[in-house]
Amino acid sequence: MIQIFKEFHITGWRRNQNLLGKPDFTFWQQRVIVFVDGCFWHGCPLHSTMPKTNKEFWESKLTKNKVRDQYVSEQLVKKHWRVIRIWEHELRDHTSVALLIRTALDEQ
Repeated sequence: MIQIFKEFHITGWRRNQNLLGKPDFTFWQQRVIVFVDGCFWHGCPLHSTMPKTNKEFWESKLTKNKVRDQYVSEQLVKKHWRVIRIWEHELRDHTSVALLIRTALDEQ
């Protein structure tokens, strides 16, 4: 993601900010938060697969992750943040990701 920011001259981001959900990138001035969600851990509809062993544990764990992600996004929006969630597999298309981020930043 940092490579994309550098490639498209996107500045003003911070990492490791103390906000709900521990966002991957925070743009304080524009009140934009970016999460990069791993396809397995966050249940990507295209790439997430259920492990064959310990199925009950993984179904519960991954469902809780999705519920938590939804809750975190809703709470941040209530606090007037614009929340962007990017799937891990989407990082391959630098131009699309940069356009998404740039659009969000320009709208604020």
